[in-house]
Amino acid sequence: MYAFLTGPMLWLSFAICILGCAWRAYMYVKGLNWQLDRVAYGHKPDLAVKGALKSIFHWLIPFASCSWRAKPVFATAFFLLHIGLVIVPIFLYAHVMIVAERFGVSWPTMPDGLADILTILAVLAGLFILLRRFGLSEVRIITTRQDLGIMAISLAPLVTGFVAAHQSGDGNGWLLAHIITGEIWLIAVPFTKLSHAVLFFCSRAQIGIDFGTKRGGQRGSGIVW
Repeated sequence: MYAFLTGPMLWLSFAICILGCAWRAYMYVKGLNWQLDRVAYGHKPDLAVKGALKSIFHWLIPFASCSWRAKPVFATAFFLLHIGLVIVPIFLYAHVMIVAERFGVSWPTMPDGLADILTILAVLAGLFILLRRFGLSEVRIITTRQDLGIMAISLAPLVTGFVAAHQSGDGNGWLLAHIITGEIWLIAVPFTKLSHAVLFFCSRAQIGIDFGTKRGGQRGSGIVW
Protein backbone atom coordinates (compact mmCIF):
# COMPACT_ATOMS: atom_id res chain seq x y z
CA MET A 1 0.00 0.00 0.00
CA TYR A 2 2.76 2.43 0.96
CA ALA A 3 4.70 1.74 -2.24
CA PHE A 4 1.58 2.31 -4.35
CA LEU A 5 0.60 5.52 -2.55
CA THR A 6 4.10 7.00 -2.73
CA GLY A 7 4.63 5.75 -6.29
CA PRO A 8 1.97 5.59 -9.03
CA MET A 9 -0.76 7.25 -6.96
CA LEU A 10 1.49 10.15 -5.98
CA TRP A 11 2.52 10.73 -9.58
CA LEU A 12 -1.12 10.58 -10.68
CA SER A 13 -2.13 13.07 -7.98
CA PHE A 14 0.55 15.54 -9.00
CA ALA A 15 -0.30 15.11 -12.67
CA ILE A 16 -4.00 15.80 -12.06
CA CYS A 17 -3.16 18.82 -9.91
CA ILE A 18 -0.63 20.38 -12.29
CA LEU A 19 -2.47 19.70 -15.54
CA GLY A 20 -5.81 20.65 -14.00
CA CYS A 21 -4.46 23.94 -12.68
CA ALA A 22 -2.87 24.70 -16.05
CA TRP A 23 -6.25 24.09 -17.71
CA ARG A 24 -8.05 26.33 -15.20
CA ALA A 25 -5.53 29.12 -15.84
CA TYR A 26 -5.88 28.69 -19.60
CA MET A 27 -9.67 28.82 -19.43
CA TYR A 28 -9.51 31.90 -17.19
CA VAL A 29 -7.35 33.82 -19.65
CA LYS A 30 -9.35 32.54 -22.63
CA GLY A 31 -12.57 33.69 -21.00
CA LEU A 32 -11.45 37.28 -20.53
CA ASN A 33 -13.15 39.86 -22.67
CA TRP A 34 -11.64 43.24 -23.45
CA GLN A 35 -14.97 45.05 -23.34
CA LEU A 36 -16.33 43.32 -20.24
CA ASP A 37 -13.20 42.77 -18.17
CA ARG A 38 -11.43 45.93 -19.31
CA VAL A 39 -8.07 44.23 -19.59
CA ALA A 40 -5.56 46.29 -21.54
CA TYR A 41 -4.27 43.59 -23.88
CA GLY A 42 -0.97 44.72 -25.32
CA HIS A 43 -1.57 48.29 -24.20
CA LYS A 44 1.41 49.86 -22.42
CA PRO A 45 3.06 46.49 -21.65
CA ASP A 46 5.64 48.02 -19.30
CA LEU A 47 2.91 49.49 -17.07
CA ALA A 48 0.83 46.33 -17.43
CA VAL A 49 3.60 44.06 -16.17
CA LYS A 50 4.48 46.46 -13.37
CA GLY A 51 0.84 46.72 -12.32
CA ALA A 52 0.34 42.94 -12.36
CA LEU A 53 3.46 42.25 -10.30
CA LYS A 54 2.62 45.04 -7.88
CA SER A 55 -0.88 43.72 -7.29
CA ILE A 56 0.29 40.14 -6.76
CA PHE A 57 3.13 41.17 -4.45
CA HIS A 58 0.98 43.33 -2.20
CA TRP A 59 -1.58 40.56 -1.75
CA LEU A 60 1.08 37.93 -1.02
CA ILE A 61 2.58 39.99 1.81
CA PRO A 62 0.63 40.14 5.10
CA PHE A 63 -0.97 43.56 5.66
CA ALA A 64 0.58 45.01 2.50
CA SER A 65 -2.83 45.76 0.99
CA CYS A 66 -5.64 47.89 2.39
CA SER A 67 -7.98 44.89 2.45
CA TRP A 68 -5.61 42.89 4.66
CA ARG A 69 -5.17 45.83 7.03
CA ALA A 70 -8.94 46.31 7.27
CA LYS A 71 -9.35 42.80 8.75
CA PRO A 72 -6.13 42.08 10.67
CA VAL A 73 -7.41 39.06 12.64
CA PHE A 74 -8.77 37.30 9.56
CA ALA A 75 -5.66 38.21 7.58
CA THR A 76 -3.45 36.66 10.28
CA ALA A 77 -5.50 33.46 10.30
CA PHE A 78 -5.53 33.36 6.49
CA PHE A 79 -1.74 33.57 6.21
CA LEU A 80 -1.12 31.10 9.05
CA LEU A 81 -3.37 28.56 7.33
CA HIS A 82 -1.67 28.98 3.98
CA ILE A 83 1.82 28.85 5.50
CA GLY A 84 0.89 25.52 7.03
CA LEU A 85 -0.58 24.22 3.77
CA VAL A 86 2.15 25.43 1.39
CA ILE A 87 5.39 26.45 3.12
CA VAL A 88 5.60 23.68 5.73
CA PRO A 89 5.15 20.77 3.27
CA ILE A 90 7.78 22.21 0.93
CA PHE A 91 10.44 22.67 3.61
CA LEU A 92 9.55 19.80 5.94
CA TYR A 93 12.61 17.63 6.52
CA ALA A 94 10.78 14.33 5.97
CA HIS A 95 9.37 15.51 2.64
CA VAL A 96 12.70 16.85 1.39
CA MET A 97 14.44 13.59 2.33
CA ILE A 98 11.91 11.59 0.30
CA VAL A 99 12.59 13.78 -2.74
CA ALA A 100 16.35 13.50 -2.18
CA GLU A 101 16.20 9.71 -1.99
CA ARG A 102 14.12 9.37 -5.14
CA PHE A 103 15.50 12.14 -7.34
CA GLY A 104 18.79 13.19 -5.78
CA VAL A 105 17.58 16.76 -5.34
CA SER A 106 17.32 18.57 -2.01
CA TRP A 107 17.00 22.03 -0.53
CA PRO A 108 17.21 23.63 2.93
CA THR A 109 14.68 22.40 5.47
CA MET A 110 13.03 23.96 8.51
CA PRO A 111 13.51 22.60 12.05
CA ASP A 112 10.92 20.02 13.07
CA GLY A 113 9.99 22.11 16.08
CA LEU A 114 9.16 25.10 13.89
CA ALA A 115 7.18 22.86 11.54
CA ASP A 116 5.16 21.57 14.50
CA ILE A 117 4.37 25.09 15.70
CA LEU A 118 3.35 26.27 12.22
CA THR A 119 1.19 23.17 11.72
CA ILE A 120 -0.65 23.70 15.01
CA LEU A 121 -1.16 27.39 14.21
CA ALA A 122 -2.45 26.48 10.75
CA VAL A 123 -5.02 24.05 12.19
CA LEU A 124 -6.16 26.62 14.77
CA ALA A 125 -6.37 29.24 12.03
CA GLY A 126 -8.51 26.91 9.91
CA LEU A 127 -10.86 26.28 12.83
CA PHE A 128 -11.08 30.03 13.46
CA ILE A 129 -12.00 30.64 9.82
CA LEU A 130 -14.70 27.96 10.10
CA LEU A 131 -16.12 29.54 13.26
CA ARG A 132 -16.01 32.92 11.56
CA ARG A 133 -18.12 31.55 8.73
CA PHE A 134 -20.83 30.58 11.19
CA GLY A 135 -20.44 33.60 13.45
CA LEU A 136 -20.66 36.40 10.90
CA SER A 137 -23.98 36.63 9.07
CA GLU A 138 -22.43 38.22 5.96
CA VAL A 139 -20.12 35.21 5.62
CA ARG A 140 -22.61 32.58 6.78
CA ILE A 141 -25.11 33.36 4.04
CA ILE A 142 -22.56 32.60 1.31
CA THR A 143 -21.14 29.49 2.99
CA THR A 144 -21.93 26.20 1.28
CA ARG A 145 -21.32 22.56 2.07
CA GLN A 146 -18.49 22.63 -0.43
CA ASP A 147 -16.75 25.32 1.63
CA LEU A 148 -16.92 23.10 4.71
CA GLY A 149 -15.71 20.12 2.72
CA ILE A 150 -12.79 22.08 1.32
CA MET A 151 -11.70 23.11 4.80
CA ALA A 152 -11.91 19.49 5.96
CA ILE A 153 -9.83 18.36 2.97
CA SER A 154 -7.27 21.08 3.73
CA LEU A 155 -6.93 20.41 7.44
CA ALA A 156 -6.87 16.60 7.19
CA PRO A 157 -3.27 16.33 5.86
CA LEU A 158 -2.06 18.70 8.60
CA VAL A 159 -3.73 16.78 11.41
CA THR A 160 -2.81 13.31 10.15
CA GLY A 161 0.76 14.38 9.40
CA PHE A 162 1.23 15.89 12.85
CA VAL A 163 -0.16 12.78 14.57
CA ALA A 164 1.92 10.46 12.35
CA ALA A 165 5.09 12.38 13.22
CA HIS A 166 4.44 12.10 16.96
CA GLN A 167 2.79 8.69 17.10
CA SER A 168 4.55 6.33 19.46
CA GLY A 169 5.05 2.76 18.31
CA ASP A 170 3.68 1.71 14.92
CA GLY A 171 2.27 4.86 13.32
CA ASN A 172 1.93 3.32 9.87
CA GLY A 173 -1.84 3.80 9.84
CA TRP A 174 -1.56 7.52 10.47
CA LEU A 175 1.21 7.79 7.90
CA LEU A 176 -0.98 6.15 5.26
CA ALA A 177 -3.85 8.45 6.27
CA HIS A 178 -1.52 11.44 5.86
CA ILE A 179 -0.47 10.35 2.38
CA ILE A 180 -4.03 9.60 1.29
CA THR A 181 -5.43 12.90 2.57
CA GLY A 182 -2.53 14.77 0.99
CA GLU A 183 -3.24 13.18 -2.38
CA ILE A 184 -6.95 13.89 -2.03
CA TRP A 185 -6.01 17.54 -1.47
CA LEU A 186 -3.86 17.60 -4.59
CA ILE A 187 -6.58 16.02 -6.74
CA ALA A 188 -9.23 18.40 -5.34
CA VAL A 189 -7.29 21.56 -6.18
CA PRO A 190 -8.30 21.95 -9.87
CA PHE A 191 -11.93 20.97 -9.29
CA THR A 192 -12.84 23.09 -6.26
CA LYS A 193 -12.29 26.57 -4.86
CA LEU A 194 -8.81 25.37 -3.97
CA SER A 195 -8.02 26.28 -7.58
CA HIS A 196 -7.43 29.78 -6.22
CA ALA A 197 -3.90 28.45 -5.71
CA VAL A 198 -3.38 29.37 -9.38
CA LEU A 199 -6.40 31.57 -10.18
CA PHE A 200 -5.31 34.01 -7.48
CA PHE A 201 -2.34 35.00 -9.63
CA CYS A 202 -4.56 35.29 -12.72
CA SER A 203 -7.15 37.54 -11.07
CA ARG A 204 -4.63 39.70 -9.24
CA ALA A 205 -2.63 40.16 -12.44
CA GLN A 206 -5.82 41.09 -14.32
CA ILE A 207 -6.78 43.69 -11.70
CA GLY A 208 -3.22 45.00 -11.55
CA ILE A 209 -3.07 45.43 -15.33
CA ASP A 210 -6.42 47.19 -15.39
CA PHE A 211 -5.64 49.63 -12.61
CA GLY A 212 -1.99 50.00 -13.50
CA THR A 213 -2.58 51.06 -17.10
CA LYS A 214 -5.93 52.85 -17.06
CA ARG A 215 -6.81 54.03 -13.57
CA GLY A 216 -3.79 55.94 -12.38
CA GLY A 217 -2.50 53.00 -10.37
CA GLN A 218 1.13 53.90 -10.99
CA ARG A 219 0.85 57.32 -9.44
CA GLY A 220 2.70 57.72 -6.17
CA SER A 221 4.55 55.07 -4.19
CA GLY A 222 1.56 53.32 -2.62
CA ILE A 223 -1.05 50.99 -4.01
CA VAL A 224 -4.62 52.07 -4.64
CA TRP A 225 -6.36 48.74 -5.36
